Amino acid sequence: MFALKNRIYYSLKFAKCCQSRNFRVGKATLESVNLKGSSFLTLKDFNAEEIKHILWVSADLKHRIKHRGEYVPLLQGKSIAMIFEKRSTRTRMSTETGFSLLGGHPCFLTPQDIHLGVNESTTDTARVLSGLADIVLARVYSHSSLEQLDKDATIPIINGLSDLYHPIQILADLLTLQEHYGSLKGLTLAWIGDGNNVLHSFMMSLAKLGVNLKVATPKGYEPDANVTQEAQRLSKKFGTKLQFLTDPVEAARDSSVLVTDTWVSMGQEEEKKKRLKDFHGYQITMQTGSVAASDWTFLHCLPRKAEEVDDEVFYSPRSLVFTEAENRKWTIMGLMVCILTDYRPQIPKLKI
Repeated sequence: MFALKNRIYYSLKFAKCCQSRNFRVGKATLESVNLKGSSFLTLKDFNAEEIKHILWVSADLKHRIKHRGEYVPLLQGKSIAMIFEKRSTRTRMSTETGFSLLGGHPCFLTPQDIHLGVNESTTDTARVLSGLADIVLARVYSHSSLEQLDKDATIPIINGLSDLYHPIQILADLLTLQEHYGSLKGLTLAWIGDGNNVLHSFMMSLAKLGVNLKVATPKGYEPDANVTQEAQRLSKKFGTKLQFLTDPVEAARDSSVLVTDTWVSMGQEEEKKKRLKDFHGYQITMQTGSVAASDWTFLHCLPRKAEEVDDEVFYSPRSLVFTEAENRKWTIMGLMVCILTDYRPQIPKLKI
């Protein structure tokens, strides 16, 4: 019996591996994209057509459910385990409401319910959840926790945020910009702030979609060196511009989109005083935007502090932050549908 159980477990692991992108061959097109069974840890692992497909499904669900009032129970009978080592408003609400809207059952697990690698090994947790749920979304401190979960689980793992990447945020940002501009190709995005996980995810995706990136960070707050090296490779491969600066005004110059994020992330509270001093001059204002493209817009993944962007910009018509926040729901729904079903969108393909 023990040998049989182990054979079943490793058969499931092999099936998961075969469904992963490492076993895909040839150039993907929107017609051939199949993400069913795939984990979603970083946008580094996904090509342009796969990202476009997720955005297409997301836009389709938004159209059918929000604008046409349809009930689309694509995830009926399925459940998601949501592991949250770090609190969140948007990630929790978007995932819980989105999974429920699609007919599934979300189960929220706090550090009091599940403590990865402490009360039970991450390996054992992965194997237990594989028998109880259809998919896991984990919001963790260390990216290695996600990699361990993915290694030992027989079900897909979604990165709800880690210290290295925040890919589900970027899906929402991309859909928001596509809706606003009608296309992404040729846009220039200026990141003004900390070289953090959100920036890392932009760096792993924008070049694939033909978007230029200008990064302004204070000295000592640059993005991860390995991520930077990969971003430079992608920029060269896809023929986009990638610049690293320390002057926020130069980053904003002629840019289509101005983006910032918190200067003090969870776990960095003791550094707050020093960080506020180091980021002096990085607040996004209308003066910053005065050198940007005439149709510039503003994004922030929230929650926002006034030192990062002033009220005039944040509450202006140029700010897309609340549409961006809502699109967290439609894009996580689109992603989960891509991973768990064979659904094909009903709306025409998006112009990306």
